[in-house]
Amino acid sequence: MSNPAFPNDATATLTLQGPVGALETIVEAAEAPAREAVAIVCHPLPTDGGTMHNKVVTMAARALRESGIATVRFNFRGTGASEGSFDQGRGEADDLRAVAAWVREQRPRARLWLAGFSFGSYITLKCANELHPGMVISIAPPAAGRNWDFSTIAPPQCPWLVIQGEEDEIVDPQAVYAWIDGLKLETPPTLVKMPETSHFFHRRLMDLRGAIKNGIKPHLPPEAEGAASA
Repeated sequence: MSNPAFPNDATATLTLQGPVGALETIVEAAEAPAREAVAIVCHPLPTDGGTMHNKVVTMAARALRESGIATVRFNFRGTGASEGSFDQGRGEADDLRAVAAWVREQRPRARLWLAGFSFGSYITLKCANELHPGMVISIAPPAAGRNWDFSTIAPPQCPWLVIQGEEDEIVDPQAVYAWIDGLKLETPPTLVKMPETSHFFHRRLMDLRGAIKNGIKPHLPPEAEGAASA
C-alpha cells in the first residue's frame, strides 16, 4: 500500500501504512494565517478506550489549528480501523515514527510538532529526541503508575509545554511535578497547573484550549509562504 498525499487546505480521513498495517488518520488544515508547521496529536491509552476522537485530543488539535498549525491525529495500532494489536507502548512508538516520517516526506519545509494526552504524551516524549520536533506539548503525562517508565525519558531539546490538572484522578499531579523537578533542567518546561481540573478536563476544555494557545504563542513558526490573513 502506498501512502496518500498530504491534503492541502482540507480535512481528510486517510489510511497510512504503519509498521503492522493500516493506520487510520485524520488530517485537518490550519486556520489562516497558516504557519510552517504540522502537529501530530497522540491519543490516550487504547485499552482504556482512548482514541483519536477523545475530547481532550480533539480540543488540543483545535487549539493548534486556531493558532495556524495543521494537525494530524491517528489511531494507534489495534484502535478503530488501525490494524494490529496493543503493544504496551513499544509498537505505538513505531506507529508515531511512521506517521512522522510521512509528514516530513510530504511537508519537508514544515516544522514537526508533537502533542499528546496521557499515554499519548508518554509516546511523544519517548520519541521526541529521536524525531527532533520544534515543539512538544504534554497533557497529563503519566509520570507515575501504569508501568510507563519515565526514568529513561530524556527531556525534549526544544520548547516544551506541560499542562496538568490539579485534581487529576488518574495521573498523580505531584508525581508529574516531582518528575519535572528531578530533571534539573537549566530551562524547564512551561508548566501550567490547572486548579479544579480532572484528568479528562471535564468542564475545563475551553480553559485547556486557552492554555495551549497561550503556551505555544511565543514559539509559533513563521507564516507559510502565501498564507492568507484572517
